[in-house]
Amino acid sequence: MEPRQVLIVAFPDLQSLDVVGPLEVFAGADRAAETAGLEAGYRPTVASLHGGSVVTSSGLELATSRLPRRATGVDTLLLPGGTGVRQARHDAALVRWVARNAPNCRRVATVCTGAFLAAQAGLLDGRRVTTHWASAGQLADDYPALQVDPDPIYIEDGPYWSSAGVTAGIDLALALVEADLGVEIAQTVARWLVMFLHRPGGQTQFATPVWTPRAERSAVRAVQHRIETDPAADHRLPQLADAAAMSVRHFARVFRSEVGQTPGRFVEHVRLQAARRLLEETSDTLQVVAERCGLGSAETLRRSFLRHLRVTPDAYRRRFATATVAATATATATATVAAAATAPATTAADAPADRHIPTIRHARRERTAP
Repeated sequence: MEPRQVLIVAFPDLQSLDVVGPLEVFAGADRAAETAGLEAGYRPTVASLHGGSVVTSSGLELATSRLPRRATGVDTLLLPGGTGVRQARHDAALVRWVARNAPNCRRVATVCTGAFLAAQAGLLDGRRVTTHWASAGQLADDYPALQVDPDPIYIEDGPYWSSAGVTAGIDLALALVEADLGVEIAQTVARWLVMFLHRPGGQTQFATPVWTPRAERSAVRAVQHRIETDPAADHRLPQLADAAAMSVRHFARVFRSEVGQTPGRFVEHVRLQAARRLLEETSDTLQVVAERCGLGSAETLRRSFLRHLRVTPDAYRRRFATATVAATATATATATVAAAATAPATTAADAPADRHIPTIRHARRERTAP
């Protein structure tokens, strides 16, 4: 079999990593396929409308070939993003080329705001797509026929793949390699690139910023600081309003106006970020993490992670904790399970009279949390 042709479209002021990241993945997969004795790998090419040098938004110069009049035999057409996509999607010649040639390729992939170029060419109408979290709203506004989901790292909808910003293009390319050549080749490339293989496409864009707007009023900023300093404290609305020396109704209105979300949502956001840090940096059990962050119980922690990040706390820790933390946490969990399995059964007569107190305490904390 002939190598699969991957054609990466270049234009001025594109995001260099949107090109270089996938390019390195496909080039690495080609080497890995050859080493494994597979018949076909990849032949990646970077091409622009007129050929020659293309300068990226970071100043990196890319040497490109000229886009062929007809993309005959192209397996994967990849459209990168970057600030230059604003001009590129209004380049009539480039848009015509994409619209004419994309249907002849086996699949089309967009990285970051490259989705704007594909949408302008009419390729994505009625399809579910993603892009960089900061551009998702504009993509949905500019192209209402699209089903824009700003959360996943990448999405596959038929022959069209789309991905979030910058490094997500590498995850997307690894997913394409896995689909073509199998998980072992993709794993080999991931190891060469010293990265995880590969973040699940449905996993949320963890690159979404963990910072939040700061209120203009010093009293509201002080409340934000109070919450961030001690996420596990009592942060019900009356207590926060009292700390700001405002009525509950006035405080809620001012907070939402200046911070962009309700006090309850802000508290939930802070607690989730605190839990993420503890999972990354400590080997504390999930119950301890939940209590330290004000989430009450391991089950509440799990539900919060699934709702906001679409991944369980255990899975998050395995991906983002240091090797030492992850190993210690796994050993602790294993020991706990083993101890529970070997412990003698406790009868009702043997159980202490206050055996239900921890459960009641956790339930009470969940009810009082915003």
